[in-house]
Amino acid sequence: MKFCPNCAAPITQRVPPGDSVPRDLCDACGSIHYQNPKLVVGCVPVWEDGRREGRILLCRRAIEPRYGYWTLPAGFMENGESTGQGAARETLEEAGARVELTAPFSMISVPYVNQVHLFYRARLLDLEFKPGEESLEVALFEEARMPWKDIAFRTVGLTLKHWFADRTRGSYGFHAEDVK
Repeated sequence: MKFCPNCAAPITQRVPPGDSVPRDLCDACGSIHYQNPKLVVGCVPVWEDGRREGRILLCRRAIEPRYGYWTLPAGFMENGESTGQGAARETLEEAGARVELTAPFSMISVPYVNQVHLFYRARLLDLEFKPGEESLEVALFEEARMPWKDIAFRTVGLTLKHWFADRTRGSYGFHAEDVK
């Protein structure tokens, strides 16, 4: 940030009194401009049809970063929505899929890009899905056919591994961790 969005004066960066982190400060109007991590929200959308193990809906990315790689439907949370609303919206936008969210499943901090990724467990409501603007294709995968080498992000790979391990155990937990 170079200029204050409140008064247009130049910004300086220093530690304000009573703080311990350098911040963008405006000496003209006294505003402190905090920059905080962004929240990425998504889900693990599962289709259970009773004849086979649950299959997970993945999206093949049509945008950078990681164009052409597979991911869970997820994206940046918007102002004015809850984490669950954001996860459901992103699933509809990226995969054209309607879901019923159950419980939060994984929360992975990614400090090197100032993000926190939160994924919910979710049930696909029907098989009416299609690629959105940010997806080349969407498809259901069972564990044996999961494109592990082509998963776009470590947070998605970790979430999927936790999901399959929990399914094998017969009990789903909440997984919180950091990636470096």
